[in-house]
Amino acid sequence: MGNLQKILMFCLAPIARLKTFVRGHLIPKHFPIAYKLAIIMTLLISCGMIILGLIIVNNQTHLLQKQMNHFADTVVEQLADNSKELIMSDDILSLMVVISNLGAQENILGTVIYADDGQILASSGVVPSDEIYRLYNLSKENEDKKSHFQLQWKTNSVDGQAVTAVSYITPIKFQNILAGHALITFSTAEIEQTILGMIQTIVAATIIMILLGVFVSLHMGRRISKPLHELMDVSREISKGNYQYQIKEQRNDEIGSLTEELNRMADGLLEKTQVENAFSRYVSKSIAKEIMGNLEHVKLGGRHVEASVLFADIVGFTELSEIHPAEKITSILNDYFSYISLASKIYQGTIDKYMGDCVMIVFGAPEEDNLHKLHSIYCAVMIHKLFERINEIRINSGKLAVSFRIGVNSGTMLAGNLGSTERMQYTVVGESVNLASRLQHIAKGNQIIISREFYNDPDIQWRLTAKKHKTIKLKGIKEEITTYMVKDVIALYQEQMDEQINEILRIKPAA
Repeated sequence: MGNLQKILMFCLAPIARLKTFVRGHLIPKHFPIAYKLAIIMTLLISCGMIILGLIIVNNQTHLLQKQMNHFADTVVEQLADNSKELIMSDDILSLMVVISNLGAQENILGTVIYADDGQILASSGVVPSDEIYRLYNLSKENEDKKSHFQLQWKTNSVDGQAVTAVSYITPIKFQNILAGHALITFSTAEIEQTILGMIQTIVAATIIMILLGVFVSLHMGRRISKPLHELMDVSREISKGNYQYQIKEQRNDEIGSLTEELNRMADGLLEKTQVENAFSRYVSKSIAKEIMGNLEHVKLGGRHVEASVLFADIVGFTELSEIHPAEKITSILNDYFSYISLASKIYQGTIDKYMGDCVMIVFGAPEEDNLHKLHSIYCAVMIHKLFERINEIRINSGKLAVSFRIGVNSGTMLAGNLGSTERMQYTVVGESVNLASRLQHIAKGNQIIISREFYNDPDIQWRLTAKKHKTIKLKGIKEEITTYMVKDVIALYQEQMDEQINEILRIKPAA
């Protein structure tokens, strides 16, 4: 059984390779519909004209053959009637005159008068000597029925050209006595020429119809494929995100309906994109994308994740709000929060929410990040170093500068949609989140505070320069918390972080 399978696989392998070659090399990947329509129309017209031509040629051939047989039967019967008295009177000279006059007619190759024993009494032109006995015997066997018999054969004309001949023989009877046989040989050249001319006419008409069909089908194909090409252009533009590209042409057919549906789909995608873009201004793009992609499954609930949280708060915001106009404070908040947003993107952070002058950034949720702890502390250091540069520029320009205090923590937290069915928010909650918020509250201006557990992580400690800050007792937590204040990242990463800060200031220059 195994050998049989191997033999079959060996035999079928060349066929499979041939199919692969034909698909890959002989059949183009893109074949325009206009050409397909032209080929189909050409095949239909060709097949139709060939079938029609065969029917016409066959019918005309039978008609011409029938007419020729009727004419030949009439002529050979007249010859037999004219010859019977001459045979009975043994007037050979008159027989010669009769067959000579008859042989002079067009398309008659030869004429023969036989005696009843088969001997030739008189002849003119070609004589089918090889077949005469067969015709003679057939005539004798059916002489009572006075049937006419014929035989088609090849011979040469007077000028030596090969022609197809048909001989007709009929018995000569005088008062029911068999006196002999009359034979006339006709040329089929005229019929063949007529049929050839008919075939040439049909071929010419077929070629004209094929050319006309190709022209019409190509023209129709281009007209049909034009809106299809436009639909392809629209689909390509939609795949690129250009939802404003639409087809303006109005049609009242299936393509018009498809065009309307495609335009309606583009409008829907444009509206969805606009909603998503507007929505992402209130929540992070990752959260907006997740919610917009699963609108039917948006519900309350969450899951436990390992993530990190950063809280950054403006120092002395209440005093600033009392001294300066609300418009100025709002403008300052928007500027500083814009920088924080740019910094968080670099380290895959998600801005969870803005709470007045405080911002909450989550790392590792909703998108998983195995380096969330490292990214969170790097983002905190970058915010600290970035605002040092910005505040220096603003102070030199005589503008108001503010300082932030930052708290960072990591651990297990609940991430998901929290709130009510009428109003919910994607966020993270838990003791780790609360600790990060409290660390931010004990920090002072331009300070980054983390816990000892955070700092003692082997992947974190060697990358930072930090010192022990103080030990605090927090409400709701039994054990005291030892904190560390982060100064900077190690020299290995400082140059890269400075380049990233320069890039942020290039995108949004400090004013």
